[in-house]
Amino acid sequence: MTTVAAYAAPSAKAPLERTTIERRQVREFDVLIDIKFAGICHSDIHQAREGWGEAIFPMVPGHEIAGIVTEVGPGVTRFAVGDRVGVGCMVDSCRECDNCKAGLEQYCTGGGMVGTYNAVGKDGETTYGGYAEKIVVDENYVVRIPEGLALDVAAPLLCAGITTYSPLKHWNAGPGKKVAVVGLGGLGHIGVKIAHALGAEVTVLSQSLRKKDDGLKLGAAHYYATSDPETFKELAGSFDIILSTVSAPLGLDAYLSLLKTDGAFVNVGAPEEPVALNLFSVIGGRKTLAGSGIGGIQETQEMLDFCAEHGFGAEIELISASEINEAYERVLASDVRYRFVIDTSTI
Repeated sequence: MTTVAAYAAPSAKAPLERTTIERRQVREFDVLIDIKFAGICHSDIHQAREGWGEAIFPMVPGHEIAGIVTEVGPGVTRFAVGDRVGVGCMVDSCRECDNCKAGLEQYCTGGGMVGTYNAVGKDGETTYGGYAEKIVVDENYVVRIPEGLALDVAAPLLCAGITTYSPLKHWNAGPGKKVAVVGLGGLGHIGVKIAHALGAEVTVLSQSLRKKDDGLKLGAAHYYATSDPETFKELAGSFDIILSTVSAPLGLDAYLSLLKTDGAFVNVGAPEEPVALNLFSVIGGRKTLAGSGIGGIQETQEMLDFCAEHGFGAEIELISASEINEAYERVLASDVRYRFVIDTSTI
């Protein structure tokens, strides 16, 4: 075991604090990664504060990890020392179910994917995430960060990027399609960039017009305030795909009214509270109400290559580890443009 410095939540809702954790020795197919940057995802806050249910403590959050390989196991073939790599929301899965074999490891039915943190690995050990100096991961759950992407702006792509890319690809966002992105935050701003790069006509639906200039610069063609009732009248029946990135409960019936016939409303934000739905909102117009998780490893690599090809990463605010607790509060207040990234050299 190797001792490394990390930031952990000692208990639910407690401030994160500097501590040390143990990383396993490099096994046959493992890579040791010197973490350079770790994004702060709203999921980290949900889990550290048990908003999604009982969690494992102490917890080291972080599943948007970018770094450099510093050691490889004797059986590793995909990576070498010095490679620029990333780790997202999972570090293992059963590898044997139909979904795993199809490259859909995120939907593993053989026990579920093993989360990068707040989970228990096959070895019975608790997983600890990216708010740390180093991490050891099986090479099959590591992706390569293209040279065209700086590590700091690449880190949030490991969750926010793939979480928006996967559904946009699955529901065929592209030329001739009208896509609305609900919320211009950590996920939403990358969703706008990706949908635009895919060739879709993009509209941002946000509570206010406060970030309109940003939305248009990121690739949106239109920007509307959902606090204005006229928005829902004007845009009725407009969209092929609506991607909801917000973690607050929405009035689903109102948003479903914005879809064209056969349109899809896809949730990637995960509110802590249940939401209500009148089923006539989907029956009329043969509409789809859907959800989407992250993507598989192969699709995550595809997403990184796509972002590098189109010359963009996340819009970030780089912070030191001592600012994590303040950053959590700012995320909750929607006061970040658009993703906090921890410089892990400050841990």
